[in-house]
Amino acid sequence: MTKAICVSDCKNKLGEVPVWDPQDQALYWVDIEGSTLHRLIPETGETTRWTFPERVTAFGLRQKSGFILALASAIALFEPETGVIERKAAPEGRHPGNRLNDGKCDRQGRFWVGAMDESQTKGCAGLYRYDPDGQCHQMETGIGVSNSLAWSPDDKTFYFADSMRKLIYAYDFDALAGAISNRRVFSDWSARQGTPDGSTVDAEGFLWNAVWDGWCLVRYAPDGRIDRVVELPVQKPTSCAFGGPDLTTLYVTSAIFDASPDELAKQPQAGGVFALNVGVRGLPEPRFAG
Repeated sequence: MTKAICVSDCKNKLGEVPVWDPQDQALYWVDIEGSTLHRLIPETGETTRWTFPERVTAFGLRQKSGFILALASAIALFEPETGVIERKAAPEGRHPGNRLNDGKCDRQGRFWVGAMDESQTKGCAGLYRYDPDGQCHQMETGIGVSNSLAWSPDDKTFYFADSMRKLIYAYDFDALAGAISNRRVFSDWSARQGTPDGSTVDAEGFLWNAVWDGWCLVRYAPDGRIDRVVELPVQKPTSCAFGGPDLTTLYVTSAIFDASPDELAKQPQAGGVFALNVGVRGLPEPRFAG
């Protein structure tokens, strides 16, 4: 049995997108509904929190310093030493009912971010690639809720989920051009409990996916076969990332969100961040080149 240990009982309403920074040996993540970015240094237990004027939904580490952010309404740069937020692009500005959601950097230093239809009925959101030169490119349309951005170790496959449709897609990925093509269904979760949420890829090329309302993580083989299901002590795990000095700790964020008092009584550490040893190593987190 793989035991999940709560390393931060932070009770996030919507904890998301954990990212390990090897430079300061720290784990970062956001609470979307709390409009906060969190940092935990596991070795000391020290925690830090930054609060933003609107919801922050995803982020990437920068090669220079600070972060690239997906705020609800815009892509922005953030320098924690000064507190300065510099808005760069608002790709979903024409859809007032949408907001940005999951995002991640690719190994070429570009920031990818998907949006969501907050009503989860229209499926009118997009997927975007924001380049270090400041250009923002729309890569996909007709999305309900963007999630699960991840790349295979050889950079030939891009994974992306539409959680509204309970589907994880795989695309052919052209790393040099930053292009995606040949979309196909990698996992159809529509007949199962829960919804595919955030993902990461391990060094063996297997995709780990957090199942919202599913109390578990699922590890997929590169061909889409379910390799392993890891049960969790929380109903709404949201995303996962490998970290620690040797990238062998799998960190998992979670949410309280709309849980009832009775549901919370069964999961007292809901909204916390958990650590597991799953017997495989992760990959270093890429940084934004701008």
